[in-house]
Amino acid sequence: MNEVKDKTSLGLKKEFPEAEDFLPINGTDYVEFIVGNAKQVAHFYKTAFGFQDFAYAGLETGMKDSASYALKQDKIVLIFTSPMSPDGWMNEHLNKHGDGVKYVAFWVDDATKSWEETTKRGAKSFMKPEKIEDENGYIVKSGIHTYGDTVHVFIERKNYKGHFLPGFVKHQTEYKPEPVGLKYIDHMVGNVGWNEMNTWVDFYKNVMGFAQLISFDDKDISTKYTALMSKVMTNGNGRVKFPINEPAEGVKKSQIEEYIDFYQGAGVQHLAVATDDIVETVSKMKARGVEFLKVPETYYETVLDRVGEIDEDLKPLAELGILIDRDDEGYLLQLFTKPLTDRPTLFFEIIQRKGAKSFGKGNFKALFEAIEREQELRGTL
Repeated sequence: MNEVKDKTSLGLKKEFPEAEDFLPINGTDYVEFIVGNAKQVAHFYKTAFGFQDFAYAGLETGMKDSASYALKQDKIVLIFTSPMSPDGWMNEHLNKHGDGVKYVAFWVDDATKSWEETTKRGAKSFMKPEKIEDENGYIVKSGIHTYGDTVHVFIERKNYKGHFLPGFVKHQTEYKPEPVGLKYIDHMVGNVGWNEMNTWVDFYKNVMGFAQLISFDDKDISTKYTALMSKVMTNGNGRVKFPINEPAEGVKKSQIEEYIDFYQGAGVQHLAVATDDIVETVSKMKARGVEFLKVPETYYETVLDRVGEIDEDLKPLAELGILIDRDDEGYLLQLFTKPLTDRPTLFFEIIQRKGAKSFGKGNFKALFEAIEREQELRGTL
């Protein structure tokens, strides 16, 4: 069983009391991607990111229309699903978006109540509560629509003792690359269209009971050429954080506009995954072929003047291109991959928090200038 589900939800600290938290959400259960070739994508995430075989659903398990590979690393579970026929909604999703996130699933105590509470507050239902069972018991699953074609799924597991989910079997292969030290999903960023950020901020506040943690405007996140705005929403226990980005007026096309052009609408831009040792994690990922954004070496000439003393030696951070920022609670280390698909849409962030609760505001200018250099190479700036 997924170890993040082994913990009881009783007594969870409400870290953000301004969040109504009427669901409540215990954590992220899994993130499911619709992809063109799930077997090959799963191999990539095993090889490059150190994910492990976990569960499988396909023809051998009675699934006739799709194949799904679930991979796991510590508390992170990713599912990669591909259609088995040339028609249907999955193919439409792929044609429109390319590979991308479809479902963000939350582990909840009561999936029926979660659906009722959100739909009565205005959420559009994706699926009514449904009991799904096998010889190991049953789960209750429900879902609501959110930005773009993204869906939030509520998973209730208290009456299920199986390995993962009904319809999946335990999956193991001979190929078992070592993990790279990824621990859990720190936050997940959604890109939405012009003037849509506040609409979705209100959705997470009013429909899901989240609170606004922080906001950034175009003065905070801008370069010579482009700008964007962002607000970060969090549930009550702080285990689920969703920054919501929208474009802002700039001289040239921002990364958010580029994303929306190629994804054909709003969607999940990146997953930020936590590690306890970012130098080791990034070193392993680079050795396995993962490409990261690179800031100019001059960044490191003054960074310690800005962030103060840190525990780490600056030299390996500079060699790997790892960024540093500080807030009132401590500091953080972060680095962003280049897009993981040919469409410049989805990427990952690797983050190590040393007390900091923020999102790297001091790095925005250097980071987005690095993104712009990549956009220029693509001819999309």
